[in-house]
Amino acid sequence: MPTAALRSPVNRQRLKPAEVIADLRAAVPQIQARAPALDASGAFPTEDIALLKEIGAIEIFGSEGVSALELMEALRLCGRANLSLGRIFEGHVNGARLIGWYGDAVQQDGVEEMLRAGRVFGVWNTERAPVTIAADERGRPVLRGGKSFATGSGFIDFAIVTAAGESGGRQMVIVTANTAGRTDPASWRVRGMKSTVSGTYDLTGLPAGPEVRLGKPGDYEREPRFSAGAWRFTAVQLGGVERVISLLREHLASSPAGNDPIHRARFGEALAAARSAFLWVREAALRAESPLAGAAEIAFVLMTRGVVERAGLQAMEAAARTVGTRAFFDDHPIDQACRDLALYLRQPVPDQALDRASAAFIEQDCWRDDPLW
Repeated sequence: MPTAALRSPVNRQRLKPAEVIADLRAAVPQIQARAPALDASGAFPTEDIALLKEIGAIEIFGSEGVSALELMEALRLCGRANLSLGRIFEGHVNGARLIGWYGDAVQQDGVEEMLRAGRVFGVWNTERAPVTIAADERGRPVLRGGKSFATGSGFIDFAIVTAAGESGGRQMVIVTANTAGRTDPASWRVRGMKSTVSGTYDLTGLPAGPEVRLGKPGDYEREPRFSAGAWRFTAVQLGGVERVISLLREHLASSPAGNDPIHRARFGEALAAARSAFLWVREAALRAESPLAGAAEIAFVLMTRGVVERAGLQAMEAAARTVGTRAFFDDHPIDQACRDLALYLRQPVPDQALDRASAAFIEQDCWRDDPLW
């Protein structure tokens, strides 16, 4: 049982990130044990989110003040426990931090209060047709349209959404995200990451006045935070890679396959790729979270995306080739781990990200005194 369950409310207010991480690490096995049933039903991980609230992770990691490596560890552990939970948690961190970065004083005070109350945030950007801001019959600004791939729609409390503003540019708006009548979870028909419940969410008629607008048009894509912030989802992906590697190790340790030098060599190569990915993500976190982050840090994060993706693909191939047909049975833990990871590795424009990073490394000699290296 997490030690947070034994803490009084007064002591909870004095939690340190290291204590929360220790509780999260201790909770990983029970989260993993719940994952198969969630995958089978496609249900939102309500019990796991409640656990993150209980141990203080929702509050602490949604706020400023934690180090890059502490946040990386929390994201990585969530990803290792259940990638769907990791995706929801990363969206929460992103949403809360966007308010901290771009919100006015009232919004910033409000988000701190909501985090203390255990409210969960998300960020919804994907849309089939542009979401717009328009006037309703009373002349009040409201949203028109909806978002797809809306992680946690109907379950999380608030989402940061983007909409085309009246004067051009993409405007962030804070919306309520837990209205069941606005969500269509049936649109999330996927083989993996089912428990993110990333269906569609109808935003039409929701307020878009000054009090819920976040920052200025264009702030959502402001660099370096927009591109360099991708390090956070690589940390969650890394946890998913490590889960596959861990399950493969368990198979080798408990079967005759562990005595086969070919299987051991394949495992060793996948393990080395995963550990290399860890080192890239750790460095990316430190660089991206630096107040001096700029173009060099963006390039490093973009390169990290590809490193983690290739480590994930190698881990999944090693698991399939070593475990064989049994790895594809729906009651085998490697099956879910690989299905979830295969989907979560599909992040936007991976080839463009590698190309941008490569161009930056070509332009500057990274083996001299250059910040890229």
